[in-house]
Amino acid sequence: MRSLSTTLLFLAALSSTYAGFTEQGQPCTQANNRLQIGTYQFWSECVTTNFCSDKGICEPRKCRRDDFPFGYAQDSDSIPDKCDRGQFCPDEGSECQALLPVGSPCQMNRDDQCEAPPNFKELADTSGRGLNVNGSVCLQNVCMWANATLNNPCVVDNNAFIAYEVDDEFIHIVSRGNCVAGLYCDAAQKVCLNEKALGESCTADKECQSWNCLESGVCGTPAAEPQHFGIWVYIVVALGIFGGMLGTLIGLFAFHRKRRDADREKRLQYWKEQNAFHQNLKNVREAARVSVLSMNDRSNRSTLYSREDAPMIQPTAQKASGLRNFMARDDGSDIDERKPHEGNRF
Repeated sequence: MRSLSTTLLFLAALSSTYAGFTEQGQPCTQANNRLQIGTYQFWSECVTTNFCSDKGICEPRKCRRDDFPFGYAQDSDSIPDKCDRGQFCPDEGSECQALLPVGSPCQMNRDDQCEAPPNFKELADTSGRGLNVNGSVCLQNVCMWANATLNNPCVVDNNAFIAYEVDDEFIHIVSRGNCVAGLYCDAAQKVCLNEKALGESCTADKECQSWNCLESGVCGTPAAEPQHFGIWVYIVVALGIFGGMLGTLIGLFAFHRKRRDADREKRLQYWKEQNAFHQNLKNVREAARVSVLSMNDRSNRSTLYSREDAPMIQPTAQKASGLRNFMARDDGSDIDERKPHEGNRF
């Protein structure tokens, strides 16, 4: 009658393992073996991988009932074997024992310690709710068969467990009986009654076919049943996913477009600066060339002649660069001062 999260916390409390601290070979006392209050988990003075033997010494466990027993490494070579068919491993893990006949004492909730009835296939619980094991139940620490029929007397076993919510602690009562599948043992009348359908009033989970009595006091759907949603929910989710993808693409496109514009502006500015630099360099070179030519023109005029009597010398073709040093022969050809051989022209 609690929420699913509460049920999970309750199961987590049940799965807790309690153990002592006495190591292998150290003395222990079997009289101190007990079930912990609130969880009914077996406890002894020995560590989880040991049990307190009849000698009063902690010894390694000789059997196990779980596929992955607590306290052992996954690849450990010391993990004991599980018992064969027709045997069971007690809570202590001392050694495998033969199944117990009806009426024999059994450990709490250890239905697997009891012998199955001849018609176990008819009595076995196939709902997965753990009502019995092969038609056998351990109620009030006694082995029984789950064969009580409708309106006949039955045995009920109520155990109070401590369960936890986020900020609360409460008592969770687990009630079990020896009625056949489809019936439950009424705690007040001590007779077997039919399980109730969805919507009927209830006081405990065991009364409902769904094994889920809601806090409102009616039988609800099974807690493990998957939730079904309307088609509109899937449409909204699909639109949300599509809208998110489209928005992401648009956002990325706008972001990269802004980056591309910024990079383009930087390249344009760089080109303008480089173009201005080359233009200035060209102007400087041109000005230098004109200056050198004018100086050479003045030096070619002899001071021995007057302006009118000075011999006219035909100028040679303009050189490719006025920055290079050159001398003119009498025939008007150039002599490159930087290269000793003749015929070197611009």
